[in-house]
Amino acid sequence: MRATPLHDRHIAADAKLVPYAGWEMPLHYASGVKAEHLAVRDGVGVFDVSHMGEIATRGPRALEFLQRILSNDVATLSVGGAQYSVLCRADGGVLDDLFTYRLADDVFLTVTNAANHAKDLAWFRRQAEAFDGVEVVDRADDHAMLAVQGPAARALVSGLLSAGQELPRRFRTAHLTVAGVQALVCGTGYTGEDGVELLVAPDDATVLWDAIVGAGAAPVGLAARDTLRLEVCFHLYGNDLTESRGPIEAGLGWCCKEETGFIGSEAVAATRADGPAERLVPFAIDGPGIARPGNAVDGGGVVTSGTHSPSLGVGIGMAYLPAARARVGERIAIDVRGRTRTAVVVEKPIYRPKER
Repeated sequence: MRATPLHDRHIAADAKLVPYAGWEMPLHYASGVKAEHLAVRDGVGVFDVSHMGEIATRGPRALEFLQRILSNDVATLSVGGAQYSVLCRADGGVLDDLFTYRLADDVFLTVTNAANHAKDLAWFRRQAEAFDGVEVVDRADDHAMLAVQGPAARALVSGLLSAGQELPRRFRTAHLTVAGVQALVCGTGYTGEDGVELLVAPDDATVLWDAIVGAGAAPVGLAARDTLRLEVCFHLYGNDLTESRGPIEAGLGWCCKEETGFIGSEAVAATRADGPAERLVPFAIDGPGIARPGNAVDGGGVVTSGTHSPSLGVGIGMAYLPAARARVGERIAIDVRGRTRTAVVVEKPIYRPKER
């Protein structure tokens, strides 16, 4: 079991540590999941996401290579930009969902999901064999990563910047000095709230964590990270995304540009044209109970994510349903350990962050 550079800080904060993708990670802290969740919705929280992986791609054909393996149009990504995409097999099955940052004309950094990092790295390297001049480098051990999220997140981090510096806007990046630490600051996140993610050298992680917590951010663990992302219908790989389903079924056609010829583009285009047999939809339980991944839906379908929403006070989730039933307002019955829980398909996002 691996530990992040912030392991001692988690112990000091009375975190409940659990195994996750080969790492010992904080599930929650002493304040509890609900308090951590609401801290992000109403103020600011900080997450240790140093378990995420990073892959650097560089060289004169780096753009051409990434255009081949990533589903989005990487050519539209300017220097300093951030872009979401999926990594597909030839049959359209999703290997991972990723964020890619363009750091220079021929230098890119792609953030992978922790459980998929080794698989993704091997895929990158195998596909790069057809592109002379492309270098694929594992950078996972070179970074710690902190996510500062919530309506007060940008103001908090701005207060830690060196004089004259400004945070990048959404889906942009910048190299800045934060609390005296050199960081790649990215206008991205996994909560539906505003905020930034910061990549720093592992030895600098504790200095940055202490400064952010000292400025008022609540430490937040994996449990609240999951409830936050599910309220806004962000996908979790291994649950809502898998190799057995494609991005159209998952509602991610918007980040697939088949005209670029990415691996899997023909299969994705065919599914888009014919219409998928099933679609991923959000739902809300209209009574007591919580659905969990793997729960069957009466008449066909399966729950992929489910939890209790601290913001809304009801059970929520996402499920794959037959396409004919995957419409807002459709009522469904879910088998939760032998008990039927009724729910209704709702619009995305399930929870809409407050306008401020």
